[in-house]
Amino acid sequence: MPQTVAENLVSLMIEAGVKRIYGIVGDSANPLVDAVHRSNGAIRFIDVRNEEAGAFAAGAESNITGGVAAVFGSSGPGSLHLLNGLYDCDRNSASVFAVATHIPLAEIGSRYFQDTRPDWIFADCTKYLGVATTARQMPRLAELAMQAAILERGVGMVVLPGDVGQERIVSPMLPHPVATARPLTLPAPDDLNALADLIDRSKKIVIYGGAGCRDAREHVLILSKKLHAPIAYAYRGKDILEADNPHGIGMIGLLGWGAATRALAECDLLLMLGTDFTFHQFFPENTKIVQIDANPAHLGRRARVDMALTGDIGITLQALTPLVKHKTDSAFLDAMLAIHADMLRLQNAPLYEKRDNGPLPPELVAFMIGQMAEKNAIFTVDTGMCVIWAARYVQMERDQRMLASYSHASMANALPQAIGASLAAPDRQVIAFCGDGGLAMLMGELLTAVELELPVKLMVFNNSSRAMVHREMRDAGYDPWGTGVKNPDFGAVARAMGLFGERVEKAEDIRGAIARAFDYPGPALIDFVTDAAADPPPPNRMLERLGDTPSRNRER
Repeated sequence: MPQTVAENLVSLMIEAGVKRIYGIVGDSANPLVDAVHRSNGAIRFIDVRNEEAGAFAAGAESNITGGVAAVFGSSGPGSLHLLNGLYDCDRNSASVFAVATHIPLAEIGSRYFQDTRPDWIFADCTKYLGVATTARQMPRLAELAMQAAILERGVGMVVLPGDVGQERIVSPMLPHPVATARPLTLPAPDDLNALADLIDRSKKIVIYGGAGCRDAREHVLILSKKLHAPIAYAYRGKDILEADNPHGIGMIGLLGWGAATRALAECDLLLMLGTDFTFHQFFPENTKIVQIDANPAHLGRRARVDMALTGDIGITLQALTPLVKHKTDSAFLDAMLAIHADMLRLQNAPLYEKRDNGPLPPELVAFMIGQMAEKNAIFTVDTGMCVIWAARYVQMERDQRMLASYSHASMANALPQAIGASLAAPDRQVIAFCGDGGLAMLMGELLTAVELELPVKLMVFNNSSRAMVHREMRDAGYDPWGTGVKNPDFGAVARAMGLFGERVEKAEDIRGAIARAFDYPGPALIDFVTDAAADPPPPNRMLERLGDTPSRNRER
């Protein structure tokens, strides 16, 4: 008997390597859910409490495994809940196959019950979006969506009316195999030679790396050693380039730390490798900049570049490094490493301040979590002040990973990303840095963690404030109004929902609470009552404290 459209979708997902699909049941999704149910466990259905969380979880799964994950939403509101999470997947280069089930085909456009326009709504956050109107066309649309998700590292979506989903594919179009091999690109030899010549003529070189360096870490370090070049990195490059890096000098930007700001201001050549760091105002204005990226759309998008090369970082550096001369002068590198050490001492001062009373220093909480984490732990980090604490005070190990809502900067990402990461890597410790505001947004997913018996460790930074926005309003000259929030005892809430839960208000109790949460075999939550007034200075202000502000510093 011919397959139904929904059965064909499930077969395609199995063939592409999808292990589970996140979503919430709904009438228009019944054919799809039934097909998953009858797949004999080949695809596992993950019942989340909000489709947005399902999208976040699918994105995290893809980022951890490197494969494709799947999510669905039912007609109207169900699919609309996917939107924010799918934007994050798209901005995080996560391969996600999404199905937006829809109202009956004959009712589309009639203002029918739950009628929306998913073909418009999701157009900006998908690499491909196909709308099925017949059973015959659906297999090909699904193949194109899956291929786009895998090859373009983003969201591939099909819109599936519920009645079309249950139809049988009597005379399908000729099936096409889904292409999954991502090509590697290498710049032309003349371009590599020109870059090598520019490098040889430069004296103060800084390497600035991002997510595109993930499979090229050793090649970056080899080039750095040959050029005596310090290595700065974007937030998305932290879990790639921070650990065991003798030339590492931290990050730029508002999350920045270390000597990176000073180094970018003083270098005569900046090599941007695999990064699409958004905030262009932090790049130097009077320095030669070379950008190498596998995605040509990234070239020159953020900074004024003098040379732009399309290429995967690993094979490009393999070809480039033998062409450049070994530099013997390490004065610039030595100076930046000395400044970096001074900056770290200043940054870490709050870790050693004795506090007998009052809220906890969030710096200390983050530092101790990082110190006690397993060597291959996965961290997920909420948007807000949590990203600063994680960026500055969690020192990464070689086999650790860090996920966040990097470019989309959504709240509430850490908990659902932890769920997806834990499902994808059940043998690894998963630790979520949850902001109090972010946790409250999708707190229902605590029940998902309990139901799935996931041993996620949720570290809540409870400062009863939207502190990042408070700082931004204050620094912009506004009265920081509307930034306070009233929170429950999240530890008690966790216990009521079936998790291990504690509340910590004294610094002397931090280590013990973390240890108990880490030792607990199931999901655990620690509610740390942290100081809303903690105000980590941006790198330029720390440089001012050292009396060492560079003339071309672009920090604000």
